[in-house]
Amino acid sequence: MQTESFMISPEYEDERLDKYLSIIYENTQQKLSRSFLQRLIKEERVRVNNKIQKANYRLKAEDLVAVEIPDAVEVQIVPEDIPLTILYEDEDLLVVDKPKGMVVHPAAGHANGTLVNAVLFHCKNSLSGINGEIRPGIVHRIDRDTTGSLIVCKNDESHVKIAQQIKEHTVTRRYRGIVYGVVKNDQGTVHAPIGRHPTERKKMAVNDKNGKDAVTHYRVLERYQAYTYMEFALETGRTHQIRVHMAHIGHPLLGDSLYTNRKCPFTLQGQTLHAMTIGFVHPRTGKYLEISAPLPEYFERLRNCLK
Repeated sequence: MQTESFMISPEYEDERLDKYLSIIYENTQQKLSRSFLQRLIKEERVRVNNKIQKANYRLKAEDLVAVEIPDAVEVQIVPEDIPLTILYEDEDLLVVDKPKGMVVHPAAGHANGTLVNAVLFHCKNSLSGINGEIRPGIVHRIDRDTTGSLIVCKNDESHVKIAQQIKEHTVTRRYRGIVYGVVKNDQGTVHAPIGRHPTERKKMAVNDKNGKDAVTHYRVLERYQAYTYMEFALETGRTHQIRVHMAHIGHPLLGDSLYTNRKCPFTLQGQTLHAMTIGFVHPRTGKYLEISAPLPEYFERLRNCLK
């Protein structure tokens, strides 16, 4: 465990304790998340003038803030020898082609067989440890039934720098998908906030009141009799963003049973969506990399059938 102390300067007078810490750690190498810092406050690991304070405590000039940062702990995830399709790898990171049906991170009902289990086996002890937990390098996710490119970081520096690019929306993310209906415009943009669905826990929705800003650019690649093959470019990265936005404009993804009740005439496992291309500035070299995952076999067969 390490303890760090900060003397409050006049410019932060009357700032909330949790917001102040998020600002301070945004400019350090650790770049601890605001949610993690709030957890430290709840666990009474943050003191002001040697007294426990709540997250909404308003700071005063010359207050002394002390933060206890616990040592990273091993997560209880078992490495599994699961084959990985690796699109790129070096000492800092790798980009994998996630298959359909594979969950990225263990959760209730998916304790094993996940991408994380496979990555732990492949990378052995070389993975990032951020926010007080040895994390298996995951800086972003894609849905279980979405295939394609996903970055895995092998060390903290890479994790921090890639996460920052994602936060600043500078990572290139282009997807391919097939939607219901014939999209009229050759290209367009959906700019609509996304938040939790007000009544259905598992769903997201366009939510003007409580949603976060979300922008999806799209263009038509090929039109079929009743479907459209499209490319999507994400400006933001909200949960289920493409799926929600396309359903919102009346063209849900083919096979997406969560966001449409339309009957799918094909035997599919979830939505027809592929994270084809990911581009980012390499955390060590500073050079821009762009890596693409080929369309999966089922996707190509479906396209040929639709033609």
